[in-house]
Amino acid sequence: MLTYPHIDPIALSLGPLKVHWYGLMYLFGFGSAYLLALWRAKRIGWSNDQVADLIFYAAMGVIIGGRLGYVFFYGFDRFINDPLWAFRLWEGGMSFHGGFLGVLVAGFLFARRYNTPWLEITDLFAVIVPPGLMFGRLGNFIGGELWGRPVTNPELPWGMVFPHVDALARHPSQLYEALFEGLLLFLVIFIFTLKPRPRMAASSLFLIGYGLARFIIEFYREPDVDQGFVLFDWMTKGQMLTAPMIVLGVVLLAISYRKSNVARVAEQTRAAQAKRSR
Repeated sequence: MLTYPHIDPIALSLGPLKVHWYGLMYLFGFGSAYLLALWRAKRIGWSNDQVADLIFYAAMGVIIGGRLGYVFFYGFDRFINDPLWAFRLWEGGMSFHGGFLGVLVAGFLFARRYNTPWLEITDLFAVIVPPGLMFGRLGNFIGGELWGRPVTNPELPWGMVFPHVDALARHPSQLYEALFEGLLLFLVIFIFTLKPRPRMAASSLFLIGYGLARFIIEFYREPDVDQGFVLFDWMTKGQMLTAPMIVLGVVLLAISYRKSNVARVAEQTRAAQAKRSR
C-alpha cells in the first residue's frame, strides 16, 4: 500500500511571486503542443507564425471553454447564486469537455482567418492535445484532487491512501488518466498519423480513444461529491458527457474512410477513361 506524498502546490517562490505546479502543467502542455505543431507544420506547409497563432487560439479555447464548461456542466447552481464565481479562476474548476468544445471553436476561428479546412486543424489537434491532457492529470495528482474509488483488492500494489481524504487505499485514478488519456493516446495517434490518412480520421481516432479511456477509468475514479451518479445509479457525469464522443468518433471514422474510398475509385475511373481516350 502506498501513501500519497503530499506535494507543496507551490513549485517555486521568487519573493512575492509564487509559481504553482498546476500552472506549470498548463505551461508544459502548451509548450509540448507548440513543439509538436512546429514539427507537423513542415508536412503541411505552415509558417512558424501560423503555429504560434494556432497555439494562442487553442490556449484561449482551453481556458475559456474549460472554465465555462465547469461552470455549466458541474456548478450551474452555484453560478446562478454567485455569477462572479465564474471569473474566480484561482478557486479552481476546469472541465475537459468544456475545454474540448472551446478548442473546436478556436480551431474554427483560426481556420476562417487562414482560409484552412477546419478538419485539417482538428486532425492536428488530435496529435498535439494528448500530451497536454497528460500534464493536466499530473497536475490533478500533485494537487491531491480527483482521487479514485477505494480498491476492492487490498493486495493491489499501487493502491494509494490519500490522507487528506480518508484512510482507505484508493485507485490513483489521476495517474491512470495521465497514462491512458495522455501518453498512450498520444503514441497511438502519433504512430497512426505517420502515414497519410484520410481527413478526419485522426480526429475520429482521438474521439474514440479518449472516450473509451475516460469512460473506463471513470469506474475507478470517485464521482464528484456534488454530482454522484447521474444515470442508472452507476453512470457519472464524466461518462455521460464522454459516451457521445465514442459514438461520434466511430461514425466519423467510417465516413472518413468511405469518402476516401469513393474519391479513390473516382480517381481510378477518371484515369482509366483518360487512358482509353488516348
